[in-house]
Amino acid sequence: MFELIAIALFCWLFFKGLVLMFALTWGAARLIASLLFAVAVPALLVCLFFTGGVLLLFPLALISIALGILKACV
Repeated sequence: MFELIAIALFCWLFFKGLVLMFALTWGAARLIASLLFAVAVPALLVCLFFTGGVLLLFPLALISIALGILKACV
């Protein structure tokens, strides 16, 4: 009878340990994901801003070159 109680207690303890392990893992994963998100979003915005700026600089440079050539000719 003692063996059955001990086996039931160890099984209960094992499952409680599994639940705690999953809870800790989920919490750690959420913490790491939120930290990465907090770092990645501003970096993404900065990269998008610079990429858009570079894409806007190319047509502006072509227009300024064309205006420079026109001023030199006139």
